[in-house]
Amino acid sequence: MADVVVHEDPAEFWALAGDFFRADPVRHTVCIAVVEQCLRQPEPPAVECVTVHDGGQLVAAAVRTPPRGVNLSGVPARWADVVAQAYAERGDLPGAGGPREHVEAFVLPWSVRTGASAYQAKELRLFRLDALTPPDVPGSARVAGEADFDLLVGWRARYAVQVGEADLHDEESAAEAIRHRAAAGYADLLWQHGDEPVSWAAVNPPMAGMSRVGPVYTPVEHRAHGYGSAITAAASAWALDRGAEHVLLFTDLANRTTNTIYPALGYRPVTDAVDFVFSPRRPAPTGR
Repeated sequence: MADVVVHEDPAEFWALAGDFFRADPVRHTVCIAVVEQCLRQPEPPAVECVTVHDGGQLVAAAVRTPPRGVNLSGVPARWADVVAQAYAERGDLPGAGGPREHVEAFVLPWSVRTGASAYQAKELRLFRLDALTPPDVPGSARVAGEADFDLLVGWRARYAVQVGEADLHDEESAAEAIRHRAAAGYADLLWQHGDEPVSWAAVNPPMAGMSRVGPVYTPVEHRAHGYGSAITAAASAWALDRGAEHVLLFTDLANRTTNTIYPALGYRPVTDAVDFVFSPRRPAPTGR
């Protein structure tokens, strides 16, 4: 019988599961970045991660930083049921993300145990950079500085509204996200045309040889000029210059524009993923 352990200390969890995730930094890009970002904070926050052990071997691991959902890239379908049970015993989850086969295997036992409904909110594609081909776009890239903080906060909040990240819609939450990423060594790059910043991309420093670009945001008034492509290429080059072996990004498959421009920069598809959203659990019926 498998042993299931819930971890609230990110350092304890990573000491146990870090090598498991680092064995495939492309597939586990989200989990690696999430935990590493936690560990690089002055005061690492509590997490709600799960490990599954069978015959003394680590066979599955899930990553969650409340109040966000759980990432299941490290939970093969075989172990989805026991992981769902572990989370069901602790309370509600807002959702789950990861490779489709992992998430779909988790959704059914979660719904059965909690009475919660689930729906697919987003279908994503993970791309990896092959050979970078920067576009010819007027302007130049620069790393954002302290004077750009208010601009970044506003754009981060607007991006959250655009993609449906409800927990980052307000500027206070967006500011906290920008600060946390900066503390973890992330870079915010701006594409500047003349004296005006016109597009923004964030990128994490290499972690297990992996850097991932995102978010990428161009205000509506500056779109259709190639600025998003240009700043994505600049962020990709920033990661390569710092030794990243795998430079990655996600696209929303519903966004035809990004799924066209990123291959033109040299990105190639790796795998697809999904995000599911869960309703609050239904209360158990009471007897009369």
